[in-house]
Amino acid sequence: MQDFPALLVVGPRARGKTTTARRYARTVIRLDREAEAEAVRADPDGALDAPLPLLLDEWQEAPQILGAIKRAVDERPGPGAFLITGSVRSDLEAAGWPLTGRAIRVEMYGLIQREIEGAVDLVPLFDRLRADPIQSLHPVRSNLVLNDYLDLALRGGYPDAVLASTETTRRRWLDAYVDQVVFRDAELIDSARDPLKLRRYLQAVALNTAGVVAAKSLYEAADVNSRTAQAYDRLLGNLLLVNAVPAWWTNRLKRLAKAPKRYLVDPGIAGAILEVDRAGLRRNGDLMGRMLDTFAASQLRAEARLSESRPSLYHLRTSDQHREIDLLAEYRDGTVFGFEFKSSGTVSTKDARHLSWLRDELGDKFIGGAVLHTGPRSFELGDRLVATPIATL
Repeated sequence: MQDFPALLVVGPRARGKTTTARRYARTVIRLDREAEAEAVRADPDGALDAPLPLLLDEWQEAPQILGAIKRAVDERPGPGAFLITGSVRSDLEAAGWPLTGRAIRVEMYGLIQREIEGAVDLVPLFDRLRADPIQSLHPVRSNLVLNDYLDLALRGGYPDAVLASTETTRRRWLDAYVDQVVFRDAELIDSARDPLKLRRYLQAVALNTAGVVAAKSLYEAADVNSRTAQAYDRLLGNLLLVNAVPAWWTNRLKRLAKAPKRYLVDPGIAGAILEVDRAGLRRNGDLMGRMLDTFAASQLRAEARLSESRPSLYHLRTSDQHREIDLLAEYRDGTVFGFEFKSSGTVSTKDARHLSWLRDELGDKFIGGAVLHTGPRSFELGDRLVATPIATL
């Protein structure tokens, strides 16, 4: 806030955007309250005549306010004037978006484990990896076992779910959140959608979270046509519930797949929409692996945004599917660090074979790789490779 006139804080509903932004605001306008929204629609410029910093919560309920903010910033430039929060993604590069060059977009993710444990002063993971790729992850010892990781995944990162006093309360909150998305939030963007079909489609996405899945597989599983599936994809993306991790590409490697890897942003929502508990995950090895991948990815996604180095996250898969790396962090200088996720507590060099292949192909551009597992300790797997507990994150 000390550097920019306006911050646009975006993220799914109930991620803590309003609670966090209120700490920095002198004035708050809640646009999800109809009376306040009507007043803003009637006189958006006048609404900004208030002590600053001014928080405008859920801007999408009165989008006229964005033009007023543009005019205010142009007339009275200066840092820390406006905080804008929203639960819907807008295309900031689209023609007509009024805040281009005036507002900085900040994505707010769910709570990550080190935040929950109070370790907020740690140097962000990707900055540590850049400085010392292997020693940053080694040696580490963890008391967590597979069941603990599954519980963490099913809990997710929404503050209300994290702070729930009982397991029953947590499940009820997550179930209610899914209902809110399907029956109300989606209607704000597309009033023509069918809630039951949307729920089926969201279930299909959840079953395939952390996967590269053909669009046809999803719409057939949900029993909808391709046009409806495309509309639901856009809808879930606009509600910031689904994240597509792009495929990594380099001219040093051939036959790389181009399809993105699709994640539900929060594993707790995946568990709720699928109505699955820890025992259910233990009976379904494929889904268990996907949930652990989704959990680990949620930690890494937030860490990447926290870091000064700001790496981009990708996945890697060859067209013949013989080589696959779950997530790949690429720094701005072109160096990369790879991650593989394993539900097993025992790891061998075989589990690092794809990372070894990438290391040999890239040479010095490969600064390190980690096999993240559910066992208790970390150990090296070869040159620039380490096995380490998921708890390292």
